[in-house]
Amino acid sequence: MNLKDKVALVTGSARGTGFAHAMELLRNGVKHVAMLDLATSPGTESANKLNMEFGQGRAIFVICDVTKADEFEAAFAKTVKEFGGIDIVINNAGILNESNWKLMINVDLNAVVQGTMLGMKYMGKNSGGKGGVIVNISSAAGIDPSAWYPVYVAAKHGVIGLTRSFGLPYHHEKTGVRIMALCPGVVTDTAMGEDGGHDLGPFVDYELALKDIRTQSIQKPEVVAKALVEIIQQGRSGSVWISEGEESVTEVFIPDRFTLIASSRKQHYSDI
Repeated sequence: MNLKDKVALVTGSARGTGFAHAMELLRNGVKHVAMLDLATSPGTESANKLNMEFGQGRAIFVICDVTKADEFEAAFAKTVKEFGGIDIVINNAGILNESNWKLMINVDLNAVVQGTMLGMKYMGKNSGGKGGVIVNISSAAGIDPSAWYPVYVAAKHGVIGLTRSFGLPYHHEKTGVRIMALCPGVVTDTAMGEDGGHDLGPFVDYELALKDIRTQSIQKPEVVAKALVEIIQQGRSGSVWISEGEESVTEVFIPDRFTLIASSRKQHYSDI
């Protein structure tokens, strides 16, 4: 996809990695960005920063709690009304709160499901749109297990399953919408507990968990945002990508069970 003059909608984009996504999209030619976030977020200030750098009217802040279905769809409708359509949807909003795991699942998985469906509804060729791209932000925790945040891992694994399924040719050919997952490293912008903004819940030793987490490479939001742009430009529908540390974004190949079973049987018979 050539990003020039496209319209993007990014959830959870008032700060952190979401803000970096919005900025990098504008830097690479996107014409307008709708920045969705909570009313309590610094969304207005963040949109003003982008407008000062890239030109007035390039970014708008839309108040939206992605766990509220009506608000979420209204945000899509407002973006279309303001900019004439949507070409790119980034389902980025997420939290890590093992104590309030129901809310976490609502934000990290259920809202991504709705954001994906809304993206297909508003961009799909089968519903009058012109196609587009959806990137669902999962995590390295969506690929590997972790003792420190098991429900977060479950939600992020769900995002990958959702993306791979909606990204299959049946949906892509019908809608013209490519759907991909981006998995940033778990420790992005000191997000895992350094600022006290995350809750690992009652089942782990917090200090032990944090000691282990701090051994991982800290990743800057700008690195993840560059990875986002790269996969929008070149990624195939249904693909899963990981961006960890300072390494280049890399596609993750997940073998199907038939390949695994055949390989296991082949190894079994070769050992006899």
